[in-house]
Amino acid sequence: MHVRGSILVVDDEPTIGEIVSAYLQRAGYETRVALDGEAALAAVAERSPDLIVLDLMLPGTDGLEVMRRVRGSAIILLTAKGTESDRVTGLRLGADDYVVKPFSPAELVARVDAVLRRFDTVRADEPPLAFGPLEIDPSARRVRCAGEEVALTSREFDVLLFLARHPGRAFTREELMDHVWQHTFYTDTSTVTVHIRRLRAKLERDPERPRWIETVWGVGYRFAG
Repeated sequence: MHVRGSILVVDDEPTIGEIVSAYLQRAGYETRVALDGEAALAAVAERSPDLIVLDLMLPGTDGLEVMRRVRGSAIILLTAKGTESDRVTGLRLGADDYVVKPFSPAELVARVDAVLRRFDTVRADEPPLAFGPLEIDPSARRVRCAGEEVALTSREFDVLLFLARHPGRAFTREELMDHVWQHTFYTDTSTVTVHIRRLRAKLERDPERPRWIETVWGVGYRFAG
């Protein structure tokens, strides 16, 4: 069977890890399971997965800390913490989707498929985008600025890439939600503002006077190029 991608399942309940892993394997994914945050970080260091299914409530290093320390992998949060504030916190930190326990394993697989399809929309032969000292490599999902690699979450990268593909064009927050988030799970446009702020903090010499991502008052944002 053709392997569709690599998934790391992180949950301190072994039965849940086994069930999720079995469903994902049946769908054609290669899986590994970690039972706590430190084991998850060690697994990522050994080989970065395409996507992480991540429980928030883990012994020791919790899921939010794992999120803060992981770069490059898509993340779907799978957790019993289902309040709006929990979802907002996870999504603003860069999660690509959020599934609340109890859950349907088949639905979780469908969400994994949807997130990874978004990653696959980048053509393998798409050349890097270069804007002076800023270079965005879509196929490798890497960003360099002034010769230094910039560590972005998968969602931060998606926002930057979308804007950079349309330099000079202003987008509303609603349009960015539609194109980047695709309204899959969350429609509060304040999360766009949070991601723009984080991108500026990582890319700009002076985030208060941004060179790359400009605010268009009354509209939204545009990439200056």
